[in-house]
Amino acid sequence: MSDSSAKLGHLFAEIMSSHDVSRLDEIKAPDYVNHNAFAEPGLEGSKKVLGAIIAGVPDLRVTAEDVFASADGSRVVGRYRYEGTHTGNLLGYPGTGKPFLMRSIDIWRVENGRFVEHWDELNTLEVFIQIGAVQPPAQPSS
Repeated sequence: MSDSSAKLGHLFAEIMSSHDVSRLDEIKAPDYVNHNAFAEPGLEGSKKVLGAIIAGVPDLRVTAEDVFASADGSRVVGRYRYEGTHTGNLLGYPGTGKPFLMRSIDIWRVENGRFVEHWDELNTLEVFIQIGAVQPPAQPSS
């Protein structure tokens, strides 16, 4: 079961890069729980947030850098790379035309071959700095 669970983690990156929101049905349960402040509850919340991200970054590409599944297949952990150009509204920031790179670490709970619960760590500060929405922190003087 761990191999099929790990495949879900790779399929996540494929679906994100395909920009086909309807394909989230392939990997997420209808009552999916997302512990992410940017996403509304449920599978429909996931579809809405992905749609918003695609609107702001229509050339979004997601790469699975590492995907691991627990021995019993009940947990999947992935390390992902997000790349794209900020051309539309993204989390309230109008398009700048600037490229960005962001990494995430995602943890999912799996039941019956689908993701049912999700936790992630996103480096959104890095994105906001790259698109010019936030000034980089001052470096300490030597």
